[in-house]
Amino acid sequence: MPARRNRVTRGEDYRQTVRAGRRVGGALCITHAVLRSPADDARFGFIISKAVGNAVTRNLVRRRMKSIVEERLHRGISGVDVVFRALPAAAEAEFADLEREISRALDRVERWQAPAKAEP
Repeated sequence: MPARRNRVTRGEDYRQTVRAGRRVGGALCITHAVLRSPADDARFGFIISKAVGNAVTRNLVRRRMKSIVEERLHRGISGVDVVFRALPAAAEAEFADLEREISRALDRVERWQAPAKAEP
């Protein structure tokens, strides 16, 4: 599980990220991202609605997503707030498919960051 400093915890932060963030669509989840200072820690939030399934299924999807994000944190992502909104198809997806989609979305977010990091 990501450390507290790497989690979006306040409702206002979730709303800000979803409303003002850039969006990456996918078949399994929608990714919203807000770029921050490159020196800031990356923070991640997860929205798993009841449309995904019962509590056991929702928690499984959330744990899988957290595991994927934890690996990405170890590789050094920073300076961004990201909120993932799981779609119902995520409940039926294999771990590898979910990992591929989240990695694709985070790769795109890091490409958005590249010009921001290059500026003085």
